Amino acid sequence: MNLDFKQIATATMVLFAVIDIVGSVPIIIDLRQKTGHIQSEKASLVSLVIMILFLFVGESILSLIGIDVSSFAIAGSFIIFFLALEMILGIKLYKEEEGAKSTASIVPIAFPLIAGAGTMTSLLALRAEYAVENIVIAIIINIILVYAVLKSSIFIEKILGKGGIAIVRKVFGVILLAIAVKLFKTNVGI
Repeated sequence: MNLDFKQIATATMVLFAVIDIVGSVPIIIDLRQKTGHIQSEKASLVSLVIMILFLFVGESILSLIGIDVSSFAIAGSFIIFFLALEMILGIKLYKEEEGAKSTASIVPIAFPLIAGAGTMTSLLALRAEYAVENIVIAIIINIILVYAVLKSSIFIEKILGKGGIAIVRKVFGVILLAIAVKLFKTNVGI
């Protein structure tokens, strides 16, 4: 086992920023109002399975279609860059489709809100730099945080207020922007 606290901490922060579960509280509350209930356990478990599966077979899928991890990481750095711009500038660059009421815990919460394109890209980019066991621990830590936020989303909204959520979103947007630049530099070889 190649456990490294610094890698675990960094991977946890990267995934936390990309997943942006705190910034998603307004979306979660809106879905809860529309559907009446969100299954926090189901959404968290499905997200965990998707992320771990992609961590282990994502690279194989890429090699099957002839793409190396560095190229995917560079493409991922662009996705993370645009996600950061959305968070910082408060704009939407793409529209998420809403699922049916009965599947709201899976679509759109588990996928693509939690385990979406940005998360998948980040996982492969992290895998290019960090030990897999450290990333798995970071995924588990993030799923625990996701579960806690899903369970207490109404309470969090009351504490932070709209202004607090906006500030948290912008701070994590700046962190994501820096991560995108670092990923690009590392994989281009600048």
